[in-house]
Amino acid sequence: MITTPGKDLRKAIQVESPLQVVGVTNPYHGVMAQSAGFIALYLSGSGVATSSYGLPDLGMTTLDNVLGDVRRVVAAVDLPLLVDVDTGWGGAFMIARTMKEMARAGAAGVHIEDQVQDKRCGHRPGKQIVSSIEMQNRLKAAADAKEYEDFVLMARTDAIAIEGVDAAVERAVDYVESGADMLFAEAVTELADYKKFRDATGVPVLANLTEFGKTPAFTLDELARVGVDIALYPLTAFRAANKAAENVFRILRTEGTQAKIIDNLQTRDELYDYIHYQAYENKLDQLFTTDSDL
Repeated sequence: MITTPGKDLRKAIQVESPLQVVGVTNPYHGVMAQSAGFIALYLSGSGVATSSYGLPDLGMTTLDNVLGDVRRVVAAVDLPLLVDVDTGWGGAFMIARTMKEMARAGAAGVHIEDQVQDKRCGHRPGKQIVSSIEMQNRLKAAADAKEYEDFVLMARTDAIAIEGVDAAVERAVDYVESGADMLFAEAVTELADYKKFRDATGVPVLANLTEFGKTPAFTLDELARVGVDIALYPLTAFRAANKAAENVFRILRTEGTQAKIIDNLQTRDELYDYIHYQAYENKLDQLFTTDSDL
């Protein structure tokens, strides 16, 4: 039976419930996540903007910017990758191009949101959303442009913070009718609200457990009790790496040596183990004759 990244993501949701999906901002972190046992990955729009371009998550990156990171991650890690495509970067034809290019790049699926084009982080004040009709049209264009049927189209709604939970649930029902396969309810503050989305739509629901935002750090058991299908940790590893780097830079600058932190660093051998460095060296030795062999 022929498999696709989209089928792999759908299967992962059946295998693990809630499915833990961890965000990676580079291929090496993807390799490490796979080694830790995760069976699906995520690429955050905020992560691309900040990690790859040093920019805030304010709609300043493009389709091609995100595609570059998608290609790098899927080339290194054989796990389904869910990708944040913001608002789809334009009208119907641009959204269609986004869907096709993401599938061709190897993504398993995408989520498109109902914010205006000049979007903001989902846990920041001042968000603005488009009408439900406009978002439905985005989803219709996206669904129509799928490269293959199992490619995952997830609808993200930011309406809770603006219109309230009940209105957001109504939107979610319309979004599913317009072609969304799954649902991403952003900035949920009450655990029971996830069940409202799940019961009303009947499709898999994602809980975004990003730190320092509006959503508490719900446990897997809590999420399972209200029917959540996917538990997303979009930038946890990125935040941890950033804090570690900040500490390293400060110590190097003030101490003039890394002696005090050497035990906190990943060793050369540990780094090499993840990327199978020795196997590559062995292949070189096998392929090429050196002067000492003559």
